[in-house]
Amino acid sequence: MGFNWKRSGLVYLMMLVVVVSIVTLFLSSAEKPQEITVSELITRSNTNQVEKIVEDGEWLTVAMKNGTTTKTNIGVLNYKELADLGLNKGIDYEIISGGIDWVSWIIGLVPFILFGALIFFVFFRAKGANNQAMSFGRSRARMLPMDKPSATFDDVAGADEAKQELYEVVEFLKAKEKFQSLGARIPKGVLLVGPPGTGKTLMARAVAGEAGVPFFSISGSEFVEMFVGVGASRVRDLFEQAKRHAPCIVFVDEIDAVGRQRGAGLGGSHDEREQTLNQILTEMDGFDTNTSVIVLAATNRPDILDPALLRPGRFDRRVVLNIPDLAGREAILKVHSKDKPIDKDVKLDVLAKQTAGFSGADLENLVNEAAILAARRNLKTVRMLELEESIDKVLMGPERKSHRMTAEEKKITAYHEAGHAMVGHILPNIEPVRKISIIPRGMAGGYTKTLSEDRQLYTRSYIKELMVFLLGGRTAEELIFGEITSGAQDDIKRASNMARKMVTDLGMSDVLGPRSCGEKQELVFLGREISEQKDYSDKTAESIDDEVDKIIREAHETAKKILTEHKDHLIAVADTLIEKETLEGDELDELFESLVGKSTKNITEKTEAWRESPAEEKAAPKRRVKKAPIIPDSLQTPPPIPDAP
Repeated sequence: MGFNWKRSGLVYLMMLVVVVSIVTLFLSSAEKPQEITVSELITRSNTNQVEKIVEDGEWLTVAMKNGTTTKTNIGVLNYKELADLGLNKGIDYEIISGGIDWVSWIIGLVPFILFGALIFFVFFRAKGANNQAMSFGRSRARMLPMDKPSATFDDVAGADEAKQELYEVVEFLKAKEKFQSLGARIPKGVLLVGPPGTGKTLMARAVAGEAGVPFFSISGSEFVEMFVGVGASRVRDLFEQAKRHAPCIVFVDEIDAVGRQRGAGLGGSHDEREQTLNQILTEMDGFDTNTSVIVLAATNRPDILDPALLRPGRFDRRVVLNIPDLAGREAILKVHSKDKPIDKDVKLDVLAKQTAGFSGADLENLVNEAAILAARRNLKTVRMLELEESIDKVLMGPERKSHRMTAEEKKITAYHEAGHAMVGHILPNIEPVRKISIIPRGMAGGYTKTLSEDRQLYTRSYIKELMVFLLGGRTAEELIFGEITSGAQDDIKRASNMARKMVTDLGMSDVLGPRSCGEKQELVFLGREISEQKDYSDKTAESIDDEVDKIIREAHETAKKILTEHKDHLIAVADTLIEKETLEGDELDELFESLVGKSTKNITEKTEAWRESPAEEKAAPKRRVKKAPIIPDSLQTPPPIPDAP
C-alpha cells in the first residue's frame, strides 16, 4: 500500500505540536532559584546564613540554611578573589569542573529533530512511494495484478450475448494481427449498459482476467475535484499510464458522474466536470489505432451521457446487460451455489421461477442470506426451505416475530390473502400461486407470492386479470366482513396506475382507441419525470377518467363474482391459513385441488414440464421481437403482494 502523505503528515505535525508544548511547559514550569548579587552573597555568608556554595562555571549555586537555594553570577572571579572580597572561608565551597549540559542541549534540539523528520517523511518518503506531495493531478486509477485475475467469463452467467460481444475485445488484445490483417478496427470504447446489479463491473473484471493484460480501474467521480483543472489532469495522467502499459484495459465505472451531457447543469454548467469530459473526449479520439488500449465504461443511465461520448471513434459499441431471464437466473444460481454445501433436494429451476425480475446481485444476495440462515440453524447444508425464505426476505424484509396481531387482525389478513390466492388460482392467465403467508414481514402484514414467468409482451386480458388479482384481497374483506380496511392501499394504487396506463400510454381503451395521451417531460440532470404536458382537451380528460373508472369497476366486479361463487372455498383457505399461518408449494396445491379441482396451472405440473424439457431448448436463446415495447414498472409481473394488517 502506498504512503499516504496527507494522513501521515498530519500525524507527524500533531506529534510535533504535542512534544513542543510538553517541552515548553516543562521548561517554563521548572522551579528556578532566586538570583542574588555577589555583594549580597558575601553579606549573607558573613551573617551565618549560607550552608554550602557550589561553583559551576560562571554561576554559584548557594544553599541557604533555611532550605532555600539562590544563584549568583561571578563572571571571571575565582574562589581566592571572592575570599579577598570578604567571602566567609569557613563555608563549605565545592567546585564542579566545567562541561556541556547534555540534557538541556538535547531537550532544546527535540523540536528541530521532529520538524526535520516531518519534512523528510512528507517530501522524500511520499516521493519514493510514487505519491508526489501536493500533487492533485495524478490519476487515482488502480491497476489489478495480471497473475491473479479476480474473475473470468466462467464467473459470469446469464449474459451469453454480452460475453460474446466482449470476447472479441479479448481476442483483439491477445492477437490483434488477426483483425488488422483484414483491415478491421476494434472498437476504441465499449459501454456496458444495464440496470444496477446486472454485473457490469464483474463483466469488466472478467474481460481483464481473460485477456491477461493490465487493467486500470477508476470511478467517474474520482476525476472531479473542487479545484478546476484537476480532473482533466488526472485524465491525461491515466491515459499516459495506459499507453505505457499497452496492451491494456481502462475501466471507468459510473461514467455518468463525469460524462453527463454538457450544458445541462441546474443553475448553469459545471466547469470542472465539463473540462474533465472534454479531456476524455480528446484522449479517446486521439488514440493511435495500434496502441491496443481499450476503454470500458459502465453506466445505468446511458440516456444522460453526452452525444459526443457515444459517437463512433469513442464509445462506439454498446453492450447491454439486462435483467436475466429464466435460464439466466438458473445459471446464475448455479454459479453462486457451486462453492456452498447445497442440499441435494434443492431445485434451482423452481427458485429461478420464483425470482422473476431479480438481478445477478439480488440472486447472489439470496444465496448468501440462505447460507447465513442455515448457519444460524446449525445445519450442515443449505436446504430449499432456507432458499425460499431468503427470497421472501430479499423481497419483503425480515419476519417481524415480535409483532403480535390481534385475533381480529389475523382473521382479516387471512381472508385478504386468501382472496388474492383464490382469484389468482381461478383466473387462467395469472401465474400459479406459490405461497400465502400472514406472518408480518418488513412493512407488510401478509403477502401472496406467485410462480412468475418472464414476459416480454403484455396482453390486455392479462393486465385486466392482474388488476382483478390485485383487488381480490379487498373484495374478500368486503364479502366476508361487510367492511373494508386500509390493508388494500397499495393494491388499489397499483391497480389504478395500471388502468390509467392502459388508457393513456398503451392504447388499450375501447373509447379512445390506439392513442397516447400526455407527453412526459423529463430533465436529464434530475433523472426523473417531473411533469406531464397535456396534449388533449378537457373533454378527452373526462373520457380518460371515465375509462379508468370503468376498467377498475369491471375488475372489482369480476373479483366479487369469482369470490362469491367460491365463497366456501375462500373460507376453507382462510381457516387453514389462520391455523398454519403459511401455505406453500405442494401443500397449497393439494388444498386448491381438493377444493376446486385440479388446475391447468398446477405448480408441480408446470415445474416438472419445464424440468423435463430438452436441455438444448432451455439453453437456446428466446426469439424476441426486434424492439419490444416499453412496459411501465407497474405492469411488470407483480412481486409478492404486501398488505398492511
